[in-house]
Amino acid sequence: MYPLLIYYCQMGVTGAAISTVVSQYVIAIIMVWHLNKKVVLLPPKMASLQFGDYIKSGGFLMGRTLAVLMTMTLGTSMVARQGSNAMAAHQICMQVWLAVSLLSDSLAASGQALVASYSSRGDFKTVKEITNFVLKIGVFAGVFLAVILGLSFGSLATVFTKDVKVLDIVKTGVLFVSASQPINALAFIFDGLHYGVSDFPYAAYSMMLVGVISSVFLLYAPRVFGLPGVWSGLTLFMGLRMVAGFVRIMSKNGPWWFLHVDLENAQLAN
Repeated sequence: MYPLLIYYCQMGVTGAAISTVVSQYVIAIIMVWHLNKKVVLLPPKMASLQFGDYIKSGGFLMGRTLAVLMTMTLGTSMVARQGSNAMAAHQICMQVWLAVSLLSDSLAASGQALVASYSSRGDFKTVKEITNFVLKIGVFAGVFLAVILGLSFGSLATVFTKDVKVLDIVKTGVLFVSASQPINALAFIFDGLHYGVSDFPYAAYSMMLVGVISSVFLLYAPRVFGLPGVWSGLTLFMGLRMVAGFVRIMSKNGPWWFLHVDLENAQLAN
């Protein structure tokens, strides 16, 4: 729909907005229809709906999402104050950054599903293997994407615009867009793993703290460094997310206790 409405119908930004909304509704309808074939979405009695657990975990995730959105929005607002060319360059960098990062997010989704499935069965040995494997793949994928972006971002940016001034500003964001990919990959994967073991409170509270620290940085760095200051703040945001995930996994008292135990010997002892 994007090419049809934006270019053929000459609707510009309005066409992009309509395409986005329609695509979201179509995807939602397809997913609900597919899910309805697998499970009973509406039980015979409303009392059977377990709203308590849903609202509890959903509330934590909502807080986490708000922390992410507020930090990203603050970064965009700081760029907007630097003029239209800086804003255009930032949007190009941001779109490439997000699009490539979503490739890593697919690894997180897979890891989340597998961890949730095996941890619910109490098969912590398999969960441990999955966790180690997903993290290794995440590092490899992040480095691979960083190299690819670093080599191709200059020519890739010309797909979005031919404006020389904008392209010159885009070059200042190449390092952040490409070099941050390993950090992004691990940050997304850590989030997915935490969701897999239902560690929603930690995911929410840590994200709020990370958002506050990054937001303070974003308030002041762009005034001194300009657009690189914004991208430094966003890189700091993702870096702190990665660190928060790593700290939780290394904790012996949290839901990842089994990573620090010799499960084979423990099973033999039992």
